[in-house]
Amino acid sequence: MKYIVVTGGVMSGLGKGITIASIGRNLKNKGYKVTAIKIDPYINIDAGTMSPYQHGEVFVLKDGGEVDLDLGNYERFLDTELTRDHNFTTGKIYQEVIAKERRGDYLGKTVQIIPHITNEIKNRIRKVAARSGADICLVEIGGTVGDIESMPFLEAVRQMHREEPSENIVFIHVTLVMEDLQGEQKTKPSQHSVKELRALGLSPEVVVARSKTPLQESAKEKIALFCDVPQELVISAYDAADIYEVPLVIEEQGLTTQLMKHLKLESHIEDHGWKDMVARMKSTKDEVKLAIVGKYTNLEDSYLSILEAVKHGGIDNGCRVEVNMVEAETLEEDPEEVKKFLQFDGILIPGGFGGRGTEGKMMAIKFARENNIPFLGICLGMQLAVIEFARNVAKLDNANSTEFDEDTPYPVIDILPEQTGVADMGGTMRLGDYEALLKEGSIAVKLYGTNYIIERHRHRYEVNPEFVDRLESFGIAFSGKNKNRMEIAEIPGKRFFFASQFHPEFRSRPGRPSPPFNGLVRAMCKYKKEREGL
Repeated sequence: MKYIVVTGGVMSGLGKGITIASIGRNLKNKGYKVTAIKIDPYINIDAGTMSPYQHGEVFVLKDGGEVDLDLGNYERFLDTELTRDHNFTTGKIYQEVIAKERRGDYLGKTVQIIPHITNEIKNRIRKVAARSGADICLVEIGGTVGDIESMPFLEAVRQMHREEPSENIVFIHVTLVMEDLQGEQKTKPSQHSVKELRALGLSPEVVVARSKTPLQESAKEKIALFCDVPQELVISAYDAADIYEVPLVIEEQGLTTQLMKHLKLESHIEDHGWKDMVARMKSTKDEVKLAIVGKYTNLEDSYLSILEAVKHGGIDNGCRVEVNMVEAETLEEDPEEVKKFLQFDGILIPGGFGGRGTEGKMMAIKFARENNIPFLGICLGMQLAVIEFARNVAKLDNANSTEFDEDTPYPVIDILPEQTGVADMGGTMRLGDYEALLKEGSIAVKLYGTNYIIERHRHRYEVNPEFVDRLESFGIAFSGKNKNRMEIAEIPGKRFFFASQFHPEFRSRPGRPSPPFNGLVRAMCKYKKEREGL
């Protein structure tokens, strides 16, 4: 197994995840099987109970793992499916070591950070890498060098560097190069960051410098000199127009060749699929406007996978999607605000939890339905679409979800039976892959091209089966089902009115867009042409 370990310095949020995903993409283009591990130093067992304001969206894996959004980038860039084992936290490590101590696995020994915690970390990295069947395992250590919580992980990979043959492991340090008011690039923070890393016994073979503009030659020379790396291994990762261009930016600088040389790898394969996809993306001329109505609108990372899935649909349909975030609560404060949706080519309601903003979202859904504007609802978005339809079409006054109103006379959305009485919040929802059978002749079958699908879920509430026949008699169709669970709702005869209980964005890939998102963008393009009389 070959390991590429990536650390970060100066500040968090530099883009280590995109860097490591881009490195993996380039190695995959050379014909290698690549897997990735994300290490998060926080004590949470997983990301499932965190607010989107803390760490952005919670990404859901096929086995139901609720993980950091970086794993979403890994899956999209590497076009692979990972599992919960590919994301481990301080909480997971300590939980396992404490469980072993209680079982008596360490009987007679004093359990300590070294060797017990560090051994657990090393064993997990090696097991996940081996199980994946990959040639190369990318390991990202979250946080910033110098953080007290990341120390055991850095010590563990230091030990791995000592235990593995030198040609089997390489260290990459991602750091920040800032500019002063005169536009001079300042390398001192990067120098101190590498100095801190070396004080821990780790010397990076590669320094990836994040900056707004391409790294100047003088800055490269300074980093190479003071950080003791060859100048050709100081990589300029300047801000690209789009994250999908980052693999091409670092490939141009020869990083893949240098890594293969260090790891004693050879390949004569060159897959140009990614480059071709980026070229298609950059060549798009048409533009459509999409409104995403949510309640975390001032933090785009909250809807990262949705934004990427929309982009994938745009690439496939040869158009750029301009996304506008609309705060649901502003619609509740001023109902006249809904009229602004007439300027959009589509409306999307994402998933979420809690009652805040739900009435505003339903106002947007009602406007989309009545004005025949292409609409896509996801998870809570589907539940709200059903509630809106029940209230305004089926005339079930005060219909609601028991999540928001336990005493509603028409609980068209109710808690999943297996969720009743669940006390723990973490990892207890309906999570991960579930199948659905689609109704022949439906929009869903046209989108997917099959009547059997598998998609990822994250919810506690569902459409109440007791109301299905009554609602369908008024024109809504539940065209996807898992036994008596309603997975898809659509309204035939509309330009595009489609909603899913699952999260199709989690399986969307550049070059292979999620069918619902592809269908939404296609309908938006057609709607815009109709409005313009083309």
